Amino acid sequence: MQLEALFPARRRSAVILIGSALLLAAAGCHHAAGPDVVATVNGKDILRSELDKYYTASLSDPNQQPSHEQADMQRLNILRSLIDDEILQQRAAKLNLVASDEDVNAKLTEMKTPYTEEEFNKQLAARNITLDDLKTNIRRSLTKTKLMNKEIESKINVTDAEISTYYNAHKAEFNLPEPRYGISQILVSGNPPQQNSNQQAKHAPNEAEAKKEIEAIRGRLLSGEDFGQLAAQFTENPQFAQNGGDMGFVTETQLHQDPEVFNAISKLKPDQITDPLPVYGDPTHKQVIGYQIFKLNSREPAGQRDLSDPRTHEFIRQGLRDRKAQLLNTAYLETLHDQANVKNYFAEQVLKNGAQ
Repeated sequence: MQLEALFPARRRSAVILIGSALLLAAAGCHHAAGPDVVATVNGKDILRSELDKYYTASLSDPNQQPSHEQADMQRLNILRSLIDDEILQQRAAKLNLVASDEDVNAKLTEMKTPYTEEEFNKQLAARNITLDDLKTNIRRSLTKTKLMNKEIESKINVTDAEISTYYNAHKAEFNLPEPRYGISQILVSGNPPQQNSNQQAKHAPNEAEAKKEIEAIRGRLLSGEDFGQLAAQFTENPQFAQNGGDMGFVTETQLHQDPEVFNAISKLKPDQITDPLPVYGDPTHKQVIGYQIFKLNSREPAGQRDLSDPRTHEFIRQGLRDRKAQLLNTAYLETLHDQANVKNYFAEQVLKNGAQ
């Protein structure tokens, strides 16, 4: 499961002096956690084995171990994200928003489509996870999406007045000195997954497998499947995975930096896709390390963009909506933290060891 972006978390504690009996009871609860428990969220344990699993997956090169301090910092960051996720999962359960078995099985079927059963099992083995692990990750991801859609996304409103105000304050930004292209990308490679990559993507083990996978994806696109959904599932470009492969707008000058990509994209009409294009690790020797597909979302000529242009209006609306969503997501999680009873035993141990 791909770990979500980390939010700042604050330690909360309250000491309520209402008698020695309660103090003794609290002390008993504090020491109740076993040695394999690294944190608790409202009494729900987060185990060291789970933390270690995600820590190992985060290492870009398992043969190059970080220093003790670096390893502890990485584990602290991962544990904080696990705590955040558990808080959200518990909130979703309270609101009856947990993804159903039907939701999970539908998503699993979608992920397995490009592969035979044997190939899919090899992919799981390469990532060192079981089918049950994958189902758990899918359920938690779908559950979080349902929660945030209900609690945040459904409540965001961007008014025409806000759009007009933004346009008037940034009018110069909509005067394009050269043509630009709105494009999306799906990238698969023959390299193993790197730290901070899309952990939900199934990484092809070599160039031949990468080519087979990208051709299977293109076949699904030509059959009418949604580009953004397939990109979110398969692309190995972590920068755009969360946006369904959307790279935003790229200027003509930027596209010319890769003539092969420019030639392919310049021939497209909006909503069309390219053939699979090679990705080179060493342009001098043309060493192919993967393949990519681009979709042309829009092509815009140079000149001033008026607010009356539906594309300009929608571009501003979506940008303002994304900005509000980011703010509200952060505030929402902080509010849930305030309401939760969190104990981070691993953090306490790191602090204790550092003070010795």
